[in-house]
Amino acid sequence: MSIKLRVGVLVVGLLVISFAFPPSLRAQHVVRPADIHKELVKATERRTQNREKVQELFSSKEAQNALKGAGMDPGRVRNAVAMLNDAELAQLAARSDKLREDFAAGAFSNRELLIIIVVVAVIILVLVAV
Repeated sequence: MSIKLRVGVLVVGLLVISFAFPPSLRAQHVVRPADIHKELVKATERRTQNREKVQELFSSKEAQNALKGAGMDPGRVRNAVAMLNDAELAQLAARSDKLREDFAAGAFSNRELLIIIVVVAVIILVLVAV
């Protein structure tokens, strides 16, 4: 088979394939841009909520004093929270929710809660440093 014949067969094959499907199917995306946008907005909202939950854990005056007493800068911890990836942030947000529930139920004293907050801050700083 000569090169001209091979090229001709290839061109005819491509033309047949390109006209075999109607233009509406060729232009149709698997996922609509509006759906992608909606999912991106949801992910952003979820991240914002998770970040607020974790940062709320460090927002009380007592927590800030405990961090300072442990030689940590509360501003640095707050900045480190913003640098966590989505999975780490979601996991810490879930744990901070559980911690609040347990504290409200009387499972921890105020001192124990502050110690846990300092430990969580150390974990966050280590995660960001790695």
